[in-house]
Amino acid sequence: MNTKINIKSPTGKLGILTPGMGAVSTTFMAGVIAATKGLGKPFGAISQMGKIRIGKRTENLNPDIKDFVPLASLDNLVFGGWDIFSENTYDAAMRAGVLDKNLLYSLKDELSAIKPMKAVFNPKYVKNINGENVKKEATNMDYAKALMVDMENFKQENNCDRLVTVWCASTEIYIKESDVHQTIESFEKGLIENDPDISPSMIYAYASIKSGVPFANGAPNLTIDIPALVNLSIEQNVPIAGKDFKTGQTLMKTILGPGLKTRLLGIDGWFSTNILGNRDGEVLDDADSFKTKEVSKLSVLDSILESDKYPELYKDMYHKVRINYYPPKGDDKESWDNIDIFGWLGYKMQIKINFLCKDSILAAPVVLDLALFMDLASRADMKGIQEWLSFYFKAPQTKEGLEPLHDIFLQRIKFENTLRHLKGETLINHLGLDYYEEE
Repeated sequence: MNTKINIKSPTGKLGILTPGMGAVSTTFMAGVIAATKGLGKPFGAISQMGKIRIGKRTENLNPDIKDFVPLASLDNLVFGGWDIFSENTYDAAMRAGVLDKNLLYSLKDELSAIKPMKAVFNPKYVKNINGENVKKEATNMDYAKALMVDMENFKQENNCDRLVTVWCASTEIYIKESDVHQTIESFEKGLIENDPDISPSMIYAYASIKSGVPFANGAPNLTIDIPALVNLSIEQNVPIAGKDFKTGQTLMKTILGPGLKTRLLGIDGWFSTNILGNRDGEVLDDADSFKTKEVSKLSVLDSILESDKYPELYKDMYHKVRINYYPPKGDDKESWDNIDIFGWLGYKMQIKINFLCKDSILAAPVVLDLALFMDLASRADMKGIQEWLSFYFKAPQTKEGLEPLHDIFLQRIKFENTLRHLKGETLINHLGLDYYEEE
């Protein structure tokens, strides 16, 4: 038995703020409200429906995760955020077309009351969309301060005890880490001087961390994964996590990839293509934004397969990813994977996957889980990068010098063992030496 960590109680209201209040955010918010009213189940949300084993297998102790660790209740959540479009959450959800209109109509009063604050936005970083609900400030530092005021006002007006920020906005153009990202001092100087290597998502992250608000990055942008903001999160005692929600095609890769590697089946090539028609697809139709997403999606298999350790199986694997914008699809993303594999004596085989998914339906429970577990981390004084939440991301953020863990099954073990550690329970390694003794 380990020493139990002192976790503050989740008393009062938790405000969940989302930069970006489009399909993902509105689906998340409407879904939580529907669940509290008994109009639907929060399927996919580990925080609500997951169980965790504690103790020996013979004890058969498998409590609900929400009863095992002190998470904020769905009844105590308040929603807000920023968007470049001024329509309220009800209208935005109707336009997104993800959820049934009759369901949304039954939630109209609650959703209509959630209105976006003016966003920090620059079309240089997201090229294919534009909106009128944006802030006008002289410098990026002024934008950051305006966001801090928004957070404080939201907290006061909604009687919230705590806040969490989850980035649900569009993918920004590809940005490489540079000198301005290295220290807090250089970053703050860059904010004042409007350095072009500081994107809107970084401004949101800086404002959140300075306000003591945990920040999770749901897009592949270079955002909190820069030394300046990592160091700031440690200095401010704030949890951060990212990046890029693991939902459709990449979720399948992190399930299938470890299975092929476990059986030591070789891979000659893995071709992936997607078509989607929502705002995310429109943004990714821009080459610079697509590069940001491509880097995130390509990194997954490299980590899982460890070609340096298994060169005969994976060193020469050809991996290609394509994303195509097709408006008629709406939020119903479709992906195809063609996988050329080989086995005994080098004989060739193929696997083909056609995944017809709803992008926001897969992302909504991820937003909820991240918000609740980031709040848990904050109440447990867990500052800086939260590697135990890698389970939720395509490109998990890690401490400097460490390779990210992409295998979804190993990620789940790390996630559960972190929860056990917080509660002082024995960590489980699934050794199962039942022939000699019970676990």
